[in-house]
Amino acid sequence: MIQYGLIGNPLTHSFSAEYFNNKFRNKGIDAVYRLYPLNTLNELHELITRVPELQGLNVTIPFKQTILDFLSTVSPEAEAIGAVNTLLINRNEHGFGLAGFNTDAPAFSAEIEEFAVNCRPQALILGTGGAAAAASYVLGKLNFRLFRVTRGVSDPAKGLISYSDLTEAIMNESGLIVNATPAGMFPSVNQKPELPFEQINESHFIYDMIYNPEETLLMQEGRKRGARVRNGLGMLYRQAELAWEIWQHQARK
Repeated sequence: MIQYGLIGNPLTHSFSAEYFNNKFRNKGIDAVYRLYPLNTLNELHELITRVPELQGLNVTIPFKQTILDFLSTVSPEAEAIGAVNTLLINRNEHGFGLAGFNTDAPAFSAEIEEFAVNCRPQALILGTGGAAAAASYVLGKLNFRLFRVTRGVSDPAKGLISYSDLTEAIMNESGLIVNATPAGMFPSVNQKPELPFEQINESHFIYDMIYNPEETLLMQEGRKRGARVRNGLGMLYRQAELAWEIWQHQARK
């Protein structure tokens, strides 16, 4: 049986296996999708060797950026972003090669163009990982002015500001807030980014890439203050379908 899966750590929050296995069952596809938690990417070669039926993998935190060092080829968009969330496993008589793609970016783009209608073109992107890189890439193409927010020290040369740098002026001018961190993700549902929530109002759009739980504390805080909010479930579905297209295109060759 053909296999696909998800690598990352932790994976307890993920709906990917349920989503794909329901898809396979409903469409009569003889395939299975499994979760493969890895402690480090040094375990990836052993996994692919041990499970010869694996044809493709999704990649989640914390490996979306470091996976680049393990790939044979990378799509131009993924290379520009500096992050990969979809792998195609190309097996041959010598072993295998890995091709990397980014389906987060087009999925996020479709979500934002649908959600953030008439939004002020300045955005706060919370986080510095692979998901934040995809968001930065997309919003840059959509001509947003960007502030990338980190829990660490500000680094203007890298376009990073800390949460303590979020002045009233920056908050007022930023129409879109994108959470690309795991703050609030199951099982740590009592966490939220350290935003000045008193400065959020009905003019803000909050897009939380988290989809488990369906409404995070960040979304609750925003909704209480009149902000429009959306979780990352639609993005999950969109990127999953794009990953499936990549895997099936190779299978048809």
